[in-house]
Amino acid sequence: MLTVDTSKAGAFLTLPYEDALAPHLTRAANWLQNGGGKGDDFIGWVRLPENYDRDEFARIEKAAKKIQSDSQALVVIGIGGSYLGARGVIECLGSPNYNLRKKATPNVYFMGNGLSSAATREVYDLVKDVDFSVNVISKSGTTTEPAVAFRFFKELLEQKYGKAEAAKRIYATTDKARGALKSLADAEGYETFVVPDDVGGRYSVLTAVGLLPIAVAGIDVGELMGGAADMMVKCRDNDFTNPAWQYAAMRNELYRSGKKIELLACFEPSFRFMAEWWKQLYGESEGKDNRGIFPASVDFTADLHSMGQYIQQGERILMETVVRFDPDDDQMVVGLDEVNGDGLNFLAGKTLHEINTQAMDGTLLAHVEGGVPNMIVRAGKRGARELGALIYFFEYACGLSGYLLGVNPFDQPGVEAYKKNMFALLGKPGYEAMGDELRAKLAK
Repeated sequence: MLTVDTSKAGAFLTLPYEDALAPHLTRAANWLQNGGGKGDDFIGWVRLPENYDRDEFARIEKAAKKIQSDSQALVVIGIGGSYLGARGVIECLGSPNYNLRKKATPNVYFMGNGLSSAATREVYDLVKDVDFSVNVISKSGTTTEPAVAFRFFKELLEQKYGKAEAAKRIYATTDKARGALKSLADAEGYETFVVPDDVGGRYSVLTAVGLLPIAVAGIDVGELMGGAADMMVKCRDNDFTNPAWQYAAMRNELYRSGKKIELLACFEPSFRFMAEWWKQLYGESEGKDNRGIFPASVDFTADLHSMGQYIQQGERILMETVVRFDPDDDQMVVGLDEVNGDGLNFLAGKTLHEINTQAMDGTLLAHVEGGVPNMIVRAGKRGARELGALIYFFEYACGLSGYLLGVNPFDQPGVEAYKKNMFALLGKPGYEAMGDELRAKLAK
């Protein structure tokens, strides 16, 4: 079971905080479990691991098997919470090099998360000569980046297979009843899956949003949901035996003491996109009303050779959370070099995990002594069940943290500002006057 160690962070606080925070955490937990807090129309994820739609889950697994049987590639089109969780799980449990590995499952390409012509062209060229399918993910179907990408890949499918056959290769994850994508899917006959009304995008990885791409990659989504269910039960404990309480309380107190930036670190490169998912989860949930911990991430040990200097001796506004996994079964062992030109024969016979563990512990001590409080999340082995638990843990702690901060953890009003400016500058109907005003500002 996942555990949180805050012993290397508590020393940075001058006063006990558990008793003082307990009533606030109890209230926050009650809002998550029963509603009554800000944004409580978006807490459907809290009980999702036990009350998810079993019929749709079966259809997800069936669709994944069909894609595996008829496609060499799946193009997943979505942005933000519509792709980060799925990519994070696939890379963490598979590999950052998933598409390069020999495997029985299709390559998975993530598109619609930017507006780069080069990136779009690259994937377009990679799939145009192979059998492929598309999973387009959008609640509305009008978000610019995925909608533009879908135009390209829908057209390519229709050119390759004809309109009727292309429709059998398009899977739409969208609103259950309304929106541009839902209307198109109904009209064209795409198979559809639901983005629940009460689950926001950044909390949606355990819905069809994340589960279909994850299942296509051959990952056991039943185990993923089982791990989340295990953690859901644990998170119902309204006391400090609950790891989400421990994490939310400590990071809140460190923030109050002046630690404004949280680094999420892992000594496993496959965790990179899980960290990207975590950054969206916490950044969109907490960063509002001129408040919130800024979420950043680092890949260790690589970033110790680039960001390590700042972490060690820069401005003391950092806290660090390190996710640790148990060793993989297939461990590489350092060999003996007769010449010993690199002077590393003292490592001969040691596994890379043994060496990595000492790097973790050495880094922990150096950073704490350098003024960076550390929290350690021990996630167990790198498996589907354990990752499901980790996902739910971070989600639940995020809900608690937002309520402790006094903000709505489930809205993102600031995201709309850039969209309105972009629409105005691109000449979207109804934005003409705003466009003229913005162009005048840019010309100054």
